[in-house]
Parts: sequence; structure tokens; C-alpha cells
Amino acid sequence: MTHGNGTRDGGQLTDVSALRPGGHAVVVGGGLAGVTAALALADAGVRVTLLEGRPRLGGLAFSFRRGDLTVDNGQHVYLRCCTAYRWFLDRIGGTALAPVQNRLDVPVLDLARPEGRRLGRLRRDALPVPLHLGRSLATYPHLSLAERASVGRAALALKGLDLADPALDTQDFGSWLTRHGQSARAVEALWDLVGVATLNAVAGDASLGLAAMVFKTGLLSDPGAADIGWARVPLGELHDGLARKALDSAGVRTEVRTRVTSVCTNENGGWSVQVPDETIEADAVVLAVPQREAHDLLPAGALDAPGNLLEIGTAPILNIHVIYDRKVLATPFLTALGTPVQWVFDRTEASGLKEGQYLALSQSTAQNEIDEPVAALRERYLPELERLLPRTRGAEVKDFFVTRERTATFAPAPGVGRLRPGARTKAPGLYLAGAWTATGWPATMESAVRSGVGAAGAALGALGRSRGLLPDFFEEAA
Repeated sequence: MTHGNGTRDGGQLTDVSALRPGGHAVVVGGGLAGVTAALALADAGVRVTLLEGRPRLGGLAFSFRRGDLTVDNGQHVYLRCCTAYRWFLDRIGGTALAPVQNRLDVPVLDLARPEGRRLGRLRRDALPVPLHLGRSLATYPHLSLAERASVGRAALALKGLDLADPALDTQDFGSWLTRHGQSARAVEALWDLVGVATLNAVAGDASLGLAAMVFKTGLLSDPGAADIGWARVPLGELHDGLARKALDSAGVRTEVRTRVTSVCTNENGGWSVQVPDETIEADAVVLAVPQREAHDLLPAGALDAPGNLLEIGTAPILNIHVIYDRKVLATPFLTALGTPVQWVFDRTEASGLKEGQYLALSQSTAQNEIDEPVAALRERYLPELERLLPRTRGAEVKDFFVTRERTATFAPAPGVGRLRPGARTKAPGLYLAGAWTATGWPATMESAVRSGVGAAGAALGALGRSRGLLPDFFEEAA
């Protein structure tokens, strides 16, 4: 570990204190929220130290090696409307490595039909909202004509909701859908198809406020808002490799494998951040760590109700990785109905696989499966893939493994909105960041980046620094 004010670059410690006059900030946590906060602070001229307990940056969106392959812990996507995450990609030089679809197009296979597999698509046309989805909805084969009409009426009602109304957070989305004429089939084949992937909860378990935000922003704000983007390279190349280069270039001192044990005020009115072999003094601290860790590090009196952080539930995501000896999926991804399989992505090229095909299954709302043995999951999911993808029936499974994120997201349950704190605490100079804070978004990469910018903006104001270099969406994130 280095001491003093500097950054590691090829093993060399470069003193950057002269480049950052007036103010030192420590960011605790090297996930997307922490990296964003550090970059935003450094861009504004603040001297920054970033501390991360893991051996890498990226938080819960990372990669690891498995033999000759580079494996993402889970499939992460974003939408064109995710302006904060898109800014982050641009800031680290990764936009070209995680492009967005030219136009929303999601293949949806239904395995529950008596006549067999049936393919539908959710796609948009180059028309204004809401006509951009009109043709897709009118021809969507997984709903009856009456159900399609009822979906259109519910969408118009959803568009009319005021996202600033706190009463929305007290209601569940499933009950609202029922009141607006949505059948169980419509919920399964459309609303949950989108909601489970973005909220990590079925409609009945999700806050109406968060669900309304997702659908209004993603599907009803701009024709291209829901176009899907994803990394064509391992996530670690973006969130660790490119992020670390951007931090180094900004003059941020970055320390990994460095766990913070305490954060407290010092006699000079600033902050002392304790790590195993150093006490780091700072004028401002951003805690960009999960809510339970933030609760343990917060000094007494920093929040009116610190126990709220412990009341924010968590939800798991299970990721199943299957490598076949041949190509079995012809599209970049698809989603499915009538099967436990939710979303399937082709990760062959990104992983470095030279022969065969690598499929990644992203299974949200996995509370009932997150701790199941690999053998049981293999027994369940390989036959389901054979039902879904006929080409798998003669293919050899070269590898089958799982990755488990038991606390992948905060649970977007009704009432969670009142538990999510803003960036500012009652302790001057101490700020919070993380997808779980009050960004207005569910637990996504977008929410994480917005929180980092919001925390940086609050800190800059207290440090007397200009916010002029913050991205355009700062006012929304603050």
C-alpha cells in the first residue's frame, strides 16, 4: 500500500498533490458509484483517494478468469435512456465497447403453447411515442386481442402517473395492474417480462413508484429509450481496466485490497479514514458501499434513522453458464415464457471462447434457487434449454457452472422509497452513494452512476468547488 497523496501507475507512485489544490476527498468503495464519484470530484480539481476492499474495481459488475475464458459474474445490460451510465462509458473511453441496438428488438419464445414453440418480438418502429410500439403490440402473439387492447389502456394510465407522488411507493405494481384490467397472462408475458429484468421483482412484489419509473422512462418517454445496450467485451475490461486508467489520468490515488475499518471526525473538523496500516485525513468522505456496510461505518448522528438502511431488503440473481461444442443460438439474446429460463445471452466472443458457443442465463428473482447445488440446477436447466433451443439436443455440454449474487440488488418492495437516503448526511463532509440511495431508479448501473455524481456534487458544494464540469443529468441525480 502506498502512503501520501499519489497514484500507482506501472508500480510508480506519482505525487499529484500539487495538481489538486484545496480539498482532499476519500471515496470508500470502488464500484460504479465510487468510481463515478472519484472521477467527478477529480475532474473538478479535488484531490481524491479511492479505497476498495476487493482486488479489483467494478463492484457487482465484474469479470474473472475460468481457465482460458474471461467470465462475467452476470449479464448486465442498460438502455438508451440510461444517460448516466452512457456518460460513464464515455468518460472511461468505453462507449464503442458497449454499443446500443439500432432499434429495440427482443425475441420472445413461448414454450407453453400446446402447438409448440412460438416466437414473438417486442420491437419499435421509427414513430413517436406511443405509436412506436403500436405495431409490435398489435401483432404480439403471446397475448389475445383483448389482452393487447387492455395493455394499451394500462400503458396510457401508467403514463399519466406522477412519479413525484410519494403515495406510489406505498402501493404494489401487481395490484395496480389488476385494477387496470391486466390478466395474469398479460402480467407474465409483458409486464413481468420487462419488470423482472429491470426491478429484480415480480409485479406483486414491486413498488408502483419504481415500476412506473421504469416503464414511463424506458417505454413511454422517447421512441429509442428502451433500445438495449450491453458490453461486447468482459465487464472487467470496462469497469476495472478502463476505469482504472481514467482514474489514474485524473490523478486519483486508487488502492485496492484496502478495507476501511472506521470513519470518524478528527480534531481539525475533517475526517479520519482508518485502513489496516494507515489513517487517511480528508476534508470530505463519500461512502459508496452497500447499505449494510454503510450502516456499520456511519458515525453516530449521521442519519436521523440509520436503522432504515438495515430495513432495505436485498434480492438475489442467479447466473447459469453453459458452454456447448457448437453454435446453438443464432441471436445475440432472447427471452422466454413457459419455462424457468428468463434471458439467454451469447457470450462467446466476449469470453474469448474459440470453439463452440457460450450461453449465459440471467435468472432474476432467484430466491428459491440461489443456494441450490450446481447438480440440481444442471438437471433442471439443461432440459429447459433443449426445449428452448432445439440445436442443443445433439450438442455436447463442455462446461456448466453458476455464479451467485445473493445480494445483487436492493429489493424494490413497496415502501422502500422512504428508506433510501439522499447523498447528504447530517455530518458535514460525509456523503452517501450507491444504487440503493435515493436516485429514483431501481438497483441498476444507471442508479449507481447517478448516485456517484450526486454525492460528488454535494461534496463539491461543501468544499467550495465549482460544479460546472458535472454532467448534464446532475440536477436529476442530486
